[in-house]
Amino acid sequence: MAGYNVAPLENLVEQFEKMPGIGYKTAQRLAYYVLNLSKTEAKAFSEAITDAHEKIKYCSVCCNLTDKELCPVCASEKRDKSVICVVETPRDAMAMEATNEYRGTYHVLHGAISPLNDIGPDDLKIKELLARLDSSVTEVIMATNPTVEGDATALYISRLLKPLGIKVTRLAYGIPVGSDLEYADQVTLARALEGRNEL
Repeated sequence: MAGYNVAPLENLVEQFEKMPGIGYKTAQRLAYYVLNLSKTEAKAFSEAITDAHEKIKYCSVCCNLTDKELCPVCASEKRDKSVICVVETPRDAMAMEATNEYRGTYHVLHGAISPLNDIGPDDLKIKELLARLDSSVTEVIMATNPTVEGDATALYISRLLKPLGIKVTRLAYGIPVGSDLEYADQVTLARALEGRNEL
């Protein structure tokens, strides 16, 4: 039907389309899904969004997301407070936690330095990181993404920390587990070679 337009439905589609990675077709599917919810389910869905938006804030120490003053990692007595892993987003911290290997704390920058997108150091949570550094912190692990922006951010922060005498390390990256060398690009291979460990 040419010209068929239901304004509230189109508005709903537009709202879903604003989400990262959601194109028009997926936004349409999500909108129709929401329309097929019962009134009770739709109310619970909208309340969950409002509740999350109103209650979730930044941890006063690491700037990760929490609904309390401190996130569970910063509140834990079992975490090694001498090591801070710096990540770009809360999702990155969750990915690190999922490994069950890391026992230190985090610091979430909420982005990376990107002059092309008008994001400078002052737009990130770098001052908050510097405010955390005292004599008990022995290592800062730069776990920003292996991109031009992530590398620039890691380099910028490492230059700030070097004069403080704090060990700054960078996550090793290279060949994914289970892949073949012949399919790796030159940059990935070079970084895997640089980040090699003794056996």
